[in-house]
Amino acid sequence: MALHMRPHVTPQEAPCGAVVRGVNLSQPLDAATSAAIRSAWLQHQVLAFVDQAMTLEDLERFALTIGPYGQDPYFESVPGHPHVAQVKREADETSTLFADNFHSDWSFLASPPAATLLYGDVIPPVGGDTLFANQYDAWDALSPAMRTLLQDKQGVHSARRGYAKAGRYGEGDKGRSMAIRYDDSALATQLHPIGRVHPETGRTALFVSPGYTIGIDGMPDDEAGPLLKELFTHQAQPAFVYSHRWQAGTLLLWDNRCLVHAATGGYDGHRRLLHRITVSER
Repeated sequence: MALHMRPHVTPQEAPCGAVVRGVNLSQPLDAATSAAIRSAWLQHQVLAFVDQAMTLEDLERFALTIGPYGQDPYFESVPGHPHVAQVKREADETSTLFADNFHSDWSFLASPPAATLLYGDVIPPVGGDTLFANQYDAWDALSPAMRTLLQDKQGVHSARRGYAKAGRYGEGDKGRSMAIRYDDSALATQLHPIGRVHPETGRTALFVSPGYTIGIDGMPDDEAGPLLKELFTHQAQPAFVYSHRWQAGTLLLWDNRCLVHAATGGYDGHRRLLHRITVSER
């Protein structure tokens, strides 16, 4: 039986983010509760549901209240849960930190995921914050001349720097506990507007990232490169960034259409394990 709950939403003192209490995500939610959560998510961009005790089945059920499952082309799934991936690092791991540059998840797809859910199972006592940068604010803070320049431009997105055979997580990546599968399908490219209109809020967000944006359509690389570098620096300004401090039992739900995010380290010697689902547009 789906339960009616009243979410208590407390905004973070930051450019984005809110803490949600008063809901139990281990139980089915009724339509009114799901609608209230969606409204808060669209308003605050990233929600932290604290003090949750969730199984993978709970995570899957809640994800489907946000939308249909997304694609995860370069992650192996958890056995028996084809849409759930582990984000993990062992205490003695020496591989490079995963996903430590700003990105919007899988923006190189024709239809990138609307949302990502990430649940903290094993959380180190230090380090490991996730950074979120509000890209509505980043777009709005561009000069009028820059917005005009970018208005009709499309960014070239690709997974090649990360997931191609020669990429960061490719053939030469050794000793990583996280189950990543590289493939030269990552060499493909996909165009998206640099000023991308959010399909639910109607607001424009800056939609580029150092993780996946490799060029600007129709612009020579010697012009596009410096312009993108300027945008990457701009979008990560502290004025746009919320730093999330993890606790075990917290579920994050964020909006890939108006945020970029990045992992941080600082927890060497400690194991870290989270479970992740991406969600497509409705």
